[in-house]
Amino acid sequence: MYREFGKPLSIQIVPDPTPSDGGVVIRVKATGLCRSDWHGWMGHDPLITLPHVPGHELAGIIEAVGKDVVRWNIGDRVTLPFVCGCGTCPQCASGNHQVCDRQFQPGFTHWGSFAEYVAVNYADINLVRLPDAIDYVAAASLGCRFVTSFRAIVDQGKVSAGQWVAVHGCGGIGLSAIMIANALGANVVGVDISDEKLDFARSVGAVATVNAAKTEDVAKNILDITQGGAHVSIDALGDPVTCFNSIANLRKRGRHVQVGLMVADYSHPAIPMDKVIANELEIVGSHGMQAYRYSLLLDMIQAGKLLPQKLIGKTIRLEESLEELVNMDSFSGIGVTVINEF
Repeated sequence: MYREFGKPLSIQIVPDPTPSDGGVVIRVKATGLCRSDWHGWMGHDPLITLPHVPGHELAGIIEAVGKDVVRWNIGDRVTLPFVCGCGTCPQCASGNHQVCDRQFQPGFTHWGSFAEYVAVNYADINLVRLPDAIDYVAAASLGCRFVTSFRAIVDQGKVSAGQWVAVHGCGGIGLSAIMIANALGANVVGVDISDEKLDFARSVGAVATVNAAKTEDVAKNILDITQGGAHVSIDALGDPVTCFNSIANLRKRGRHVQVGLMVADYSHPAIPMDKVIANELEIVGSHGMQAYRYSLLLDMIQAGKLLPQKLIGKTIRLEESLEELVNMDSFSGIGVTVINEF
């Protein structure tokens, strides 16, 4: 819990949550540690009120069920998107729960999953049943980064076999995007400032890599590698430099997908609009994924086409998150960190 933005967190004993009429309480078995949690702790998210419990990438077992819930029972193994739709607003009616007008976000609009129990609203619309073959740590690693990347690559990027895809930033989102694009048959170029992360990017599907710290012109380098530019490019970090490069390295009529959060001083970055106009480029945002789209992702995992467990860097105790969260902006370590001991 934190009571002030940017100040030390602490472990507290608080009353157990109870479910809303349409919600459930989940006993958390694993929860991912994400840079979005760091942004929240820093005060970059206006949805958060203090005091606050972070955590939005979770998997666990239903412990209690609200009286209006019809699809779920105590004991069910579940996960959920980090953006939960209300199911009734115009956005949800069109199938776009990820931009719901009354969205519920554990760890942002409400207390999150860095706890033994978390209350989740709109359960019938948003919970996803976990196949027995997928363990809780792997399921928690899907939470924000993998599913966000899945929608960015599949639905927003519309990546297809044979295309060139550039991924700027090889953290959890970027590595997930590389693995997913590779599974679809695309040729992926990974971009980062760490050779260690770039080596890992190759191990999960990148056919080429660019160290931005050692390259004078990242966009030109990618234009050369791809012989004309990427068909689709992802900013998986959320930085004015990576955003600019991601747009600048596109081939004509290419598509840039902004996945990395652009907050605080980064909210209004400069972009090469001259290239956008002259080359008829597309700029698309991507924010989470609807629960009903998980079935395709889970099918690919069970078929062995996607291996999210390969992206797990380490598992930690809840107590260790006090320091791990604070240090997330240092970008140290490789892969996804998951809390699995409470």
